[in-house]
Amino acid sequence: MASENPKAIPTIDHKPHAAFFRQSGWLMIATIFAGLMAYGVHPLAKKISESEYSIFGTMLMVTACIPTLPLQMVFAKLTADGLVTNRLRQLAGMIRLGWLWTLIGWAVSSLIVLCFQNQIAERWHLNGLEVLWVTLAVVLMNLWMPMFSGVLQGRQDFFWLGWSAIVSGFGRLAVAALIVLAFHGGATGMIAGAFAGIGAWAGIAIWRSRDLWRVKPEPFDGRSLFKQVAPLMIGFAACQVLFTTDTMFAKAYFSGDEMASYGAAGTLSRGLLWLVLPLAAVMFPKIVHASAKSEKSNLLGIVLLGTAVLTICGAAGLCIVGPIVVKLVYTPAYVATTTKLLPWYAFSMVPLALANVLVNDLMARARFKVVPLMVLLALAYGFTLPFMLNRFHHMEVALQTLGAFNLLLLVICAWFSFGSPKPKA
Repeated sequence: MASENPKAIPTIDHKPHAAFFRQSGWLMIATIFAGLMAYGVHPLAKKISESEYSIFGTMLMVTACIPTLPLQMVFAKLTADGLVTNRLRQLAGMIRLGWLWTLIGWAVSSLIVLCFQNQIAERWHLNGLEVLWVTLAVVLMNLWMPMFSGVLQGRQDFFWLGWSAIVSGFGRLAVAALIVLAFHGGATGMIAGAFAGIGAWAGIAIWRSRDLWRVKPEPFDGRSLFKQVAPLMIGFAACQVLFTTDTMFAKAYFSGDEMASYGAAGTLSRGLLWLVLPLAAVMFPKIVHASAKSEKSNLLGIVLLGTAVLTICGAAGLCIVGPIVVKLVYTPAYVATTTKLLPWYAFSMVPLALANVLVNDLMARARFKVVPLMVLLALAYGFTLPFMLNRFHHMEVALQTLGAFNLLLLVICAWFSFGSPKPKA
C-alpha cells in the first residue's frame, strides 16, 4: 500500500551542480542509447516500399503532434511544487484528474477519427485502415507517457526516467523488426513497434510513480491550478508546433517518395534536439525548487553553453557524416535528396534547442509574459509555411521557413530572459 503520510515521500535528489552533471550525463547516455535503438527501426525502410515508409513517417508525426512536451512539463512542475511545499495529497488528486481527462479526451477524439477514417485514409494515401487504428493506440500511450515521465522528472528520479527511455527504444526496435521481417507488416508493423516502446515507457513511469498517485488525495484549488497549468501547456505547445508540424504541412504538397527523403532528414536532424533535451530536463525541476525557495542558481548559463556547443558541433558533424549514414540505412533512392536537405534541417534545430532551454527556465520561474508572443509566433508559422510551400513548392523552403521561425523564437525568449525587467520577488 502507498504510504498515507505525505511526508514519507521524499524528493529524490536536490543537490546542486554535482548532481546536475551526474543526472544530465546519465540522461544523455540513456537518450543516445534509446535514440540509436529507435533509429534502428528506420533501416527497415529497405524492407518495405517507399510509400509505406512515407506512411510510417506521417503516422509518427501525428503522434508527435500530441502535446507530449506540455504534458510532461506541466506534471514536472506540479510534482516539483508539490514536493517542495509538501502538498502531496493535492498532487495525488491532480495526477488522478489528469489521468482521467486524458483518457476521456482520447476516447472522444478516437471516436471522431473512426467516424472519418475512410476520408483520412484517402487524404493521406494510406494503404489500409490498420495503421490508423494502431496509431490511435500509440496516441493514448503518448498521452500517458509524458504525464508520468513528468512526475518522475519533477521528483528528480532521473535514474528510472533514463531506464524508461532505454527500454522504450529496445521494445520499439524489437517489435517493429519482428512484425516487418517475419510477417511483412509494412508501416503497420513499424508503428506497432512505436506502440510497444512508448507503452513500455508509460508502464514503467506509472509503476515508478505509484507512491505519489496512490496517496489519498485532497481537494485543491482548481482556479489556481488552471492559472498555473494553462500558460505552461500553451507555452510548451507553441514550442512543439515548431518542432513537429513541418512534416504534416509538407505531406500535403509532396509525393510519398519525396516525403520519404524529407522524413529521413528530419529523423536524423531531430536527433540533435533529443541529444540536448536532457540538459534542460534536469535543469527544470531544480529551477522550480530554487525559485520556490528564492535561491539563486547559475544553471541556466551552464545549460545554455552546453546546449550551444553540442547542437552546433552536432549539426556540423551531421552534415559531414549524415550522407554516409543515409547510404548505410536507407535505399539509394533516398540518398541524394536526403543529403541535400540535411544541412537546412540540422541547423534549423540549433536555435530551437537554445530557445527550448530559455523556455524551460522562464516556465520554471512562472514568468509567463512570454507565452502570448510564443502563441502568435506559432500561429504565424502555421499560416506562413503553407503559403511558402504553395508558392515555391520546394522542400528546402519548408526548412528555411522553419529555421527562420526557430530563430525568432530564440530572440523572443532571450529578450524575456535577459532583456526585459525581472519581476519583483
